[in-house]
Amino acid sequence: MALLSAMLYSCREDDVIFIPEEVQVSNPDYSAVGGFYLLNEGNMGSNKCTLDYYDLSTGVYTRNIYGNANPNVPKELGDVGNDLAVYGSRLYAVINCSNKVEVMDKHSAKRIGQVDIPNCRYIAFHKGYAYVTSYAGPVVIDPDYQQLGYVAKVDTATLQVVAQCIVGYQPDDIEIVDDKIYVANSGGYRVPNYERTVSVIDIASFKVEENIDVDINLSRLVADRHGGLWIATRGDYYQVESSLYCYDVRKRRMVKHLDVPVSNMWIDGDSIYIVSSAWSHVEMVNKVTYAIVDVAKQECVSENFITDGSEKDIKAPYGIAVNPINKDIYVTDARNMVNPGYLHCYDSSGVKKWSVRTGDVPAHIAFLGENRNER
Repeated sequence: MALLSAMLYSCREDDVIFIPEEVQVSNPDYSAVGGFYLLNEGNMGSNKCTLDYYDLSTGVYTRNIYGNANPNVPKELGDVGNDLAVYGSRLYAVINCSNKVEVMDKHSAKRIGQVDIPNCRYIAFHKGYAYVTSYAGPVVIDPDYQQLGYVAKVDTATLQVVAQCIVGYQPDDIEIVDDKIYVANSGGYRVPNYERTVSVIDIASFKVEENIDVDINLSRLVADRHGGLWIATRGDYYQVESSLYCYDVRKRRMVKHLDVPVSNMWIDGDSIYIVSSAWSHVEMVNKVTYAIVDVAKQECVSENFITDGSEKDIKAPYGIAVNPINKDIYVTDARNMVNPGYLHCYDSSGVKKWSVRTGDVPAHIAFLGENRNER
């Protein structure tokens, strides 16, 4: 049921830009989580990154809240939202092609400030500092691309970059385990000369200790509670397929390789929930996956966590999150990548509870009551 709606038509190919719009999608669910933000990436070059919010205590989903909370910011969030996280009392949105990390109050989404970091990608936190991966150079596809990426160390009190650590080409996701920073280097701009390493940075010295050889075109990282670092690779979209590796950070060796394609993943307890829409230039199809990997067993225990057949309604699975309290599963659908997408909610058994329209390319979820990587 729509409670409040207004829409503004633009001249940009008849796109529709939604000003804050509330939709009742579920019954109230009181929990410690409270709610979550969803960052819609927006198509590159369109300046259409937007922020939505779902309030579990009311069951209301509100689209495009940033502009209403920040009417004096002329370009709103910017171009391509690449990561989202809550740390302390603040919400951090990594806006890739706008070369900034937008910092907001986590309750109101009001702008506190920004951190200028070129071609920034992912963010993690440790003891009062944010660590942000940066491609460093411009968006250019070139097999001889020479600009190495880096990790920026940001003081969360002052929002100043206080140090940089050079890593590999086009570093993507970042995880922090036992005072070490792990960075997935993709080399995505250097196709077909992809990177294949995870850089390990010692936090105390903020220097690279080693580079772990894994596979080409690394993308996402998640750490489990058993000392396993799970590393996803995109492959080359031809002969090398997307897959998943587990590196034991204590034994310092690779312990598992699973032929499970990964576009995005989320860890909850001992389960990694995976969505994939892996394109193959050979077969000219997307291989769609909704998998669960048991990290204790180090095996794939489900090839489809959606159990009611409703996955047929999803065009392009893109983002994934799991409510840490009630275990609801959230899957975003980017559809055609240029128009509004959808967010689908499933209960813990994989039965759909509700769906709601989002902004363009819905991707990244941050729970209000969960502080990512706050160790």
